Amino acid sequence: MPTNNNTRAATTTATSRWLYYAAAGATAIAGILHLYMGPGTLGFNANTGVFFIVSGIAQLFWVVPMIKRWGRPWYAVGIAGTAVLVAIYFVTRMPGNPITGRGGPLNAMGAVTEIAQFAFIGLAVAILVMESRRRRAAA
Repeated sequence: MPTNNNTRAATTTATSRWLYYAAAGATAIAGILHLYMGPGTLGFNANTGVFFIVSGIAQLFWVVPMIKRWGRPWYAVGIAGTAVLVAIYFVTRMPGNPITGRGGPLNAMGAVTEIAQFAFIGLAVAILVMESRRRRAAA
């Protein structure tokens, strides 16, 4: 019969595992969407197309550090990189922006990509907080 402490430990482990997989899934979705948009954009805006492809590859790579639990520096870099992508998206939607000079369109693909990126940021921050609490509790 499991004790209360064993049940709590099992629940914590299951919850933490879920966070890592959810973060990996969120960045994978954003990466796949960026890779999907990249080739279609190359024909009329090569810079944006290459940016989408490079961003997509980086985001798909970031699945590995999340699933393998490579540690806090990797999570922090993933958060920062994704935050930069989100910032670029919102800046490029404003008219007269310094990157493209005109406001980009709002569409469902962009919205879903941003939702996935926000989800990754939130989940990765939750992982950092959880790991900090575990370290303090173990000390």
